[in-house]
Amino acid sequence: MPKPYPKEFREDVIRVARSRDSKTTLTQIAKDFGLHEGTIQKWLRQADLDADSPTSRAPGPTTDEKAELRELRRRNRVLEQELEVMRRAAAYFGQAQLPSK
Repeated sequence: MPKPYPKEFREDVIRVARSRDSKTTLTQIAKDFGLHEGTIQKWLRQADLDADSPTSRAPGPTTDEKAELRELRRRNRVLEQELEVMRRAAAYFGQAQLPSK
């Protein structure tokens, strides 16, 4: 996975894209910054989601919600691994307690 661009860089690109005149296209801005046009469009959509006004917000998770979801999924994966270890240990030690015939 490529390394993400710094937050300040993304904010600068978003600011330039939003304050552009009608003659300047996103393609030109993308070329100036060395980005793909789709990257700028994605950043603009995410910036709209992160806006403070929940009534005019488009549906979708904010950056904070995405980070929280990623952390919760990681934690869930760790807990599932720990549970599997405990199940195997219980089965192993349970076999040792069975009386032999």
